[in-house]
Order: sequence, then C-alpha cells, then structure tokens
Amino acid sequence: MNTRHSILVLLCGMLLSSPLDAEDWPQFRGPNRDAVWNESGTLQVFPSEGLNVRWRATIGPGFSSPVVAQGRVYITDCRLDKPTAEERVLCFDEKSGQLLWNHHYSVAYPEWAFDPNGAGPRATPIVQDGRIYTLGAMGHLFCLDAASGKMDWEKDLARDYGVKEFTGITASPLIENDLLILYMCGKPDACVVAFQKNTGQEVWRALDDAFSYSSPLILTAGGTRQLVLWTQDGVTSLHPGTGKIHWREEFRTPGDQIVSSPVFLNNRLLIGGLMFKLDDKEPSASILWPELKPVAKRILCDTCTALLQGDYIYSGKSSGALICLEANTGREIWSTNAVTAAGHGASMHLTPNGDSVLIFTDEGHLIRARLSPKGYEEMTRSHLIKPTYSFGGRLVVWPPPAYANRHIFVRNDLEMICASLAADP
Repeated sequence: MNTRHSILVLLCGMLLSSPLDAEDWPQFRGPNRDAVWNESGTLQVFPSEGLNVRWRATIGPGFSSPVVAQGRVYITDCRLDKPTAEERVLCFDEKSGQLLWNHHYSVAYPEWAFDPNGAGPRATPIVQDGRIYTLGAMGHLFCLDAASGKMDWEKDLARDYGVKEFTGITASPLIENDLLILYMCGKPDACVVAFQKNTGQEVWRALDDAFSYSSPLILTAGGTRQLVLWTQDGVTSLHPGTGKIHWREEFRTPGDQIVSSPVFLNNRLLIGGLMFKLDDKEPSASILWPELKPVAKRILCDTCTALLQGDYIYSGKSSGALICLEANTGREIWSTNAVTAAGHGASMHLTPNGDSVLIFTDEGHLIRARLSPKGYEEMTRSHLIKPTYSFGGRLVVWPPPAYANRHIFVRNDLEMICASLAADP
C-alpha cells in the first residue's frame, strides 16, 4: 500500500469513527436548554441564492419548535376541519424529510380556536432515552416510543388537574433524572407537577400560581440543583427532586408578557429584565437590578429570550430593536434597528455558534452576526421561511428554530423546512 493510499484510508477511518462534534437538539432551546449550538464547520457567509433547503414537509398550525434526536425530527401541530379538530405528533426522517409515523388524536377545541391564528400545541416536545414526551393545547400528555410512535402512557391534564386549555399548558416540559416536570398550573396546588417519566405516576406537586408562557430551567447554584420558573405571581426556585421551595421573589406580571425563559450564567440569573445574583454557598438569591418596581422596567421582551454572554446581555425588544446591556447594572450600552422591521410583535431568537451568533427573526430571516459591547456587526443574512401568523396587522413567525447536525429546522403554520448550514457539503 503506497503512502498516499495509506493516508486516505486513515482519514476515511477518522471521519467514519468521529461524530465531528455534531449534536442533536432534543428539547426546547437545545441540549442544555441554553440555546447554544456548539457545532463547528458551519457556514459563516450564506450563499447569495439562499440556503440549500434539503426538504420541506407540509404541517399544520402550532407554536412548538422542532426537536431532533437520533436521525429523526419531531413536531406537533393540529388539523382543523370545523367542527372537528385533531392534534398530531409527527416524526420525520432527518435526512430525507419522509414522514415515519403520525400519532393523532381528536381534541374538543373551543369555537375561537378554529381560527388558524390561535390553534395548535404551544409546548415543545422533549426526547430522551428512546421516548418522546408531548403536551397538547388541551392538556393531552403523551409518552411515546420515539422510533415507532407507539404509546407508553398518557394523561388527561384538563380532567385530572383542572388545567385550562391553551393557557395553562404552554411551557415546554423538561426532564431531571427520572422525573418529567411540567409547569402547567393545575389544581389544587399543582402549578408544577413532577411525574415518574417511565410510568406517568405523580411524584410531587407545588405552588398555586397563575400561568405564563415562560418555560422553566434547571440550574446548579449554591451547591444544589434548582428548578426556576417565572409565573404571574413571581419567580420561584424549587428543589427538582422534591418540589420544596428554595427561594421566591414576588413579582406580579401579566401572563402575556411572560414569554422569555430564565437565563443563567456565572451565578447571574436573568428573568425577563430582572437580574438576580445567586449565592454560591446556599440556594438563595438577591436582586441586582432594576431598583424600580414597575413591570415595564422588568420586561426586556415579550416574544423572545435574551442572551447572556460574559458581562453583557443581548436582547431583542418587541418593538424590533436589538439592545446590549451591562449585566452587572442593566445599563444600556447600545441599541440597533438593523435586525428586523419595527413593529409590535417583533422577535429574534439568538443562538451562539462559534465566535458569532445566529439570529432567527419574526420575518423568517436567518442572520449571522458578531455581537460585542462595541456594537452589532452583521456578517450575512438569508430569508428562510415565510411568516404566516397574523399579529398586529402584520405577519410573523415566532417558534424558535432547532439546530442539529449542521442543519437548521424551522416551522410556520404551513410547513417545516430543513436547510443546510454545513460549510463543506
């Protein structure tokens, strides 16, 4: 065997045996629930003709994001044929977009929900250990075999916990050890409920708060795991294994303004526009800023979640601006209107990737930009998907994308798209 052939064989073996740092996106906001995409080898400048769309799949209305695991892509949606409706869990082949299975079930939507602008599941599914857990807009909770769609167990949360349709079950579920944890605002005292993930048996319940659209986060601080959630009544830290309260800050806020998820880095916890400092020795917290109590001073955006990087915060505003704040003080460093069109309902989902940030906007654009205290530097931009949801006299697309295996997966109310972000096909 000559030297050149030996090198080729060695390189091929390395490529076949190495995952090339590719990773799945099995839950809301990614593997670590922080919206960070760690893959390398991704496009730094998008083609002038647009991204290479690998496949498109026809779907129905919904606000859930796609999730990607083990070569499959999952999405939840609904089909409306008044007076009947059904919700679906759809599983597609990641490479081809072929539909592999469809779990569907009838739902008794109220009259107003037959408007496509209000229909469909809100919560993003979660995949772990060969199972997918999904939550419908009417309170149908399913544990399905991720490969076949066969049902392992189910629960009717509206019946069993008095959960209100469309509003009480908007947060995306999470998993901690053997527990599936839902922020669902059931009764009595079942705002948060932990189920045994393999059987659906209730393990604990906690709080009697009112719903919000914010999905909870589990973090480690003060030497312990903390489940942090933001409700209309306040911010609460619970022990994820027992539901016991670690600490709580009263913070009355209208539910439709509570959309962003908690963001945590270096013992700083950002809740909307309210910054906490978590103690490093015990599970407790203190407010860093702002000192003013009005809600308007404590909401950065009611359509998307901020990015906390180092000592700075980057956040979209519902007006369409992108701002940079000093993390320790909340002082504004800069603001730009260069990302998306001005107008109420604007959103931008920020996903760090390498030394820059991918930004998916309400207009269906994907942008790669460098964000720093010095300002906003746009590197490239491409239109990816049509906005279809009518809000405030304009069309928007709100669900965050999923990033996996050098591809982006996005949805609107008509289709889901898989597009390549690989630098070297």
